[in-house]
Amino acid sequence: MISLDILLRAWQLMCTAAEMAATYENNRSICKYVHSTSRGHEAIQLATAFHLLPCDWISPYYRDESVLLGLGFEPYHLMLQLLAKGDDPFTGGREYYSHPNYSGNDRPRMLHQSSATGMQAIPATGLAQGLQYLASISSPLLRKSPEGGSPIVVCSLGDASVTEGEVSEAFQFAVLKKLPILYLVQDNGWGISVRSEEARSMDAYEYTAGFKGMERIRIDGSDFLGAYEAMGEVIDSLRNGQGPWLVQAKVPLLGHHTSGVRREFYRDAGDMSRHAADDPLPKLRARLLALDVEESLLTNIDTEAKALVARQFQQAVTAPEPDPSTVTDHVFAPTPVIEETGTRTPGDGEKVIMVDAALFAIREIMETHPEALLYGQDVGRRLGGVFREAATLAEQFGDHRVFNTAIQEAYVVGSTVGMSAVGALPIVEIQFADYIYPGFNQLVTEISKSCYLSQGKFPVRTVVRIPIGAYGGGGPYHSGSIETTLLSIKGIKIAYPSNAADMKGLMKAAFLDPNPVVMLEHKGLYWSKVPGTEEAKTIEPSADYILPLGKGLAIVAADEHLIAAGDTACIITYGMGVYWAKAAATRFPGQIEIVDLRTLYPLDEALVYETVCRHGKCLVLTEEQQNNSFAEALAWRITRNCFSRLDAPVEVAGALDLPAVPMNTGLEQAMLPNPDKVARILESLLNS
Repeated sequence: MISLDILLRAWQLMCTAAEMAATYENNRSICKYVHSTSRGHEAIQLATAFHLLPCDWISPYYRDESVLLGLGFEPYHLMLQLLAKGDDPFTGGREYYSHPNYSGNDRPRMLHQSSATGMQAIPATGLAQGLQYLASISSPLLRKSPEGGSPIVVCSLGDASVTEGEVSEAFQFAVLKKLPILYLVQDNGWGISVRSEEARSMDAYEYTAGFKGMERIRIDGSDFLGAYEAMGEVIDSLRNGQGPWLVQAKVPLLGHHTSGVRREFYRDAGDMSRHAADDPLPKLRARLLALDVEESLLTNIDTEAKALVARQFQQAVTAPEPDPSTVTDHVFAPTPVIEETGTRTPGDGEKVIMVDAALFAIREIMETHPEALLYGQDVGRRLGGVFREAATLAEQFGDHRVFNTAIQEAYVVGSTVGMSAVGALPIVEIQFADYIYPGFNQLVTEISKSCYLSQGKFPVRTVVRIPIGAYGGGGPYHSGSIETTLLSIKGIKIAYPSNAADMKGLMKAAFLDPNPVVMLEHKGLYWSKVPGTEEAKTIEPSADYILPLGKGLAIVAADEHLIAAGDTACIITYGMGVYWAKAAATRFPGQIEIVDLRTLYPLDEALVYETVCRHGKCLVLTEEQQNNSFAEALAWRITRNCFSRLDAPVEVAGALDLPAVPMNTGLEQAMLPNPDKVARILESLLNS
């Protein structure tokens, strides 16, 4: 039976939320940043928040200010974010209103998320996946309630967002793995100016009937008492192992979509009147009066709430703005790996191919770190990856640590946000570079921004492995190069090893880095089957070998006398370009220095500029299509930083500017660079 104290607390917070919305509306010139309020949604939001424990996680969406009030945040905390103030406890003035994140121990935690129009479903489901995994290994990182209760995850969604494809990926994984997650769908019938009947043929409750194993219920989200009792039953069920759950809560929309997209732009008086009839505030007031609560008490609570909001709003208005000098803080979390350590070439070591170096690195990681796990398409027990890059790992570590996923690149990538937040250490794989694009939204929208917008509270510690590159007729969808696309994202790191030793050392560094790292692994170098790539096989480094990201290496040196005479040039390259460069350099004895970048971000700019300045002539070599590529951008940076030392324009060589790599091997070779093409450019450069 619900207590009167809970009902009165709900009344006080509903009055608070209503007054906050009114205050923002009455001070539009001050509340200049776009925001939404919870008016109409307060009852279901408070009913949910009141049942959560500090061990739980919740992913609110942009209208969930009453959730935050229910979790114990003061209006002042929320107002600091509303006004983008420097003391905003969530993001320091970097994020929209009601875009929180929280890592304390006194209330449920919240990872950072984007504007929450469906994209949050995958990271939130990753939270539940991580909690389930930590429980399966009895990890001390798993937080429970003081009574030993299991943690759960709540993912809050607007009804219009359920049509997003990524939401279905999250639902699919949740029911497949029976994850401890509650999807709370707040259905107000509107998606900005789009009515529900215009945009979808079924509501969320009907939609999830197709996800076998999804428990579901419809409730009146405007009735606090009914919502509180229903949410209590659902959450108790979830803690006891039944789920996942979907709750569809019907609610009115009493405010604007946002402060900038106002209700009068697209809603008529009849619609607004119908919604106003379900206002949770008078409904709760009537309930309380029916329980013989004195009207004067309710009035006093309302008066006190108004005074609190007025006082805290003025405090927020006068709070300091962010210090502009902090604008570049928290792009990345500090990495512990700053020096090359361990033994790169053991005296008793044997040569290994690159694909095995990666396999051995991950095996050693998983032996040392029980929270580490590997998943992606076809990496599990039966195949171990289409390139056998995960062979034997499932047999050694079990299907709970190495497993297959469906064809869900968005889920594979985005789930690492939640996994990382709870303390799991995910290594995931995208089967081919060309397949990254379905996962690109999560990489850009969630992963790359998390550390920056959470002020360092939630860097995403993950390794994303991506086989890349063309050779042997792989065709248009298995041969692409994507580094320029990836490098356009700020907030991720990108490694691109060209040999087995670098593969192992960079894999270890990537795993230990607290930030997201993409490992680009050239398929043509995996087994050294491509003519001229035998040197990709190296002695396997020792288990303690770590190669820091951002450290390039000069792998072929030029003759010092020829350098002094001005008869040399350098090649800046990476991946397969290393082997085209080596083959071409043999035609110019002593005249060519080759730098293998090894990491594309962070980039070893000091080595690049120092090398270019010593030679005065430079070729940047890439496998990517050349126009508008990373290689061309690097050539400009070299020109800018080394202009006074250049004897000729910086040259760039890459693949032909075609939409895709052709299947036919002759056409493929015609598109790509090769030693002959590189040699012709070097000859022209040396004679310039």
